[in-house]
Amino acid sequence: MEKIPFNKPYIIGKELYYIAQAVQNGHLSGDGLFTRKCNQWLEEHFGAKKVLLTHSCTAALEMAAILCDIRPGDEFIVPSYTFVSTVNAFVLRGGVPVFVDIRPDTLNIDEKQIEAAITPKTRVIVPVHYAGVGCDMDTIMEIAKRHRLLVVEDAAQGVCAAYKDKYLGTIGNLGCYSFHETKNFISGEGGALVVNDERFFDRAEIIREKGTNRSQFFRGMVDKYTWVDIGSSYLPSEMVAAFLYAQLEESGKITEKRLSIWNEYHRRLEPMEKAGKLRRPVSPEKCGHNAHMYYILLRDLKERTALIDFLKARDILPVFHYVPLHSAPKGLELCGKKYSLPVTEEYADRLLRLPCYYELTPEQVDFICRSIAEFAS
Repeated sequence: MEKIPFNKPYIIGKELYYIAQAVQNGHLSGDGLFTRKCNQWLEEHFGAKKVLLTHSCTAALEMAAILCDIRPGDEFIVPSYTFVSTVNAFVLRGGVPVFVDIRPDTLNIDEKQIEAAITPKTRVIVPVHYAGVGCDMDTIMEIAKRHRLLVVEDAAQGVCAAYKDKYLGTIGNLGCYSFHETKNFISGEGGALVVNDERFFDRAEIIREKGTNRSQFFRGMVDKYTWVDIGSSYLPSEMVAAFLYAQLEESGKITEKRLSIWNEYHRRLEPMEKAGKLRRPVSPEKCGHNAHMYYILLRDLKERTALIDFLKARDILPVFHYVPLHSAPKGLELCGKKYSLPVTEEYADRLLRLPCYYELTPEQVDFICRSIAEFAS
């Protein structure tokens, strides 16, 4: 059997045709036809008030931090088990992360620990929807409302996933999506800012356009555009948007295929979980996950390392995930104290992500599961 990578980008529909069309349209910079199509698709399918495509989820998070008016010394509450962009976006504005442990079931931020982390300096709560499984947003939004805090959802992994009857990214004041090649719907790099709070509509456009009111100019609202605020170049090129739009058109097909892979892993690995060899992912009933990833939890770091070596010898390439940010050199420097986050620290050593991508075949899933079973025995 050929080598099984952890991830593999793919073409499913009209990606290359739309890229060629963008070139023929004579507009390859930002906010062309395909960018507008993507914004509209996301707004209509997710019931979002306003969506602005960006060149990455990192860019969307940076825009969110500016919109939240983060100033030096302001605190934001965030899980340590997340990608560095979640924190960097706010740190760039002078924000100070306050790390909270994760839940042992979903690996999402433990909502029961948030309130104790709030101080007079707290401005924002940043829940991260790990593996496309929604955080307990009812509790988080209630805490935020009571303490007059903003909520920015890091839904990088949560596109097309839902919490109760709402799509992830559309619940907080702001939401951030990723279309990186490792995500469910891809454009190489790419992201989007979801603006759910009408107070931020106009300023979000300005920040995204380098601090200018260019969008208002093109709508005929001003006779010329000029510099009115801080901002940067957060727009994706039309080629990126064209590729993405073809993927969004096939979102149902992509999600169905990923769920079939996820469910097959889950079915095949159940006997090993019952035998105490590993633990499978947990998705509460109120969370409609999107099969972003399939991970297993081994008993300890030594066992995980041994399994990685065993699978690599069979040309299967699994990967572990984040090194907790609170224990990283920059995290220690920023926080000025050493955190004790026992669940985060334990699970970071135990978690292993298995290959999960659109073109993964049933035969490959079978081979991966049989290989894990052989290792476990």
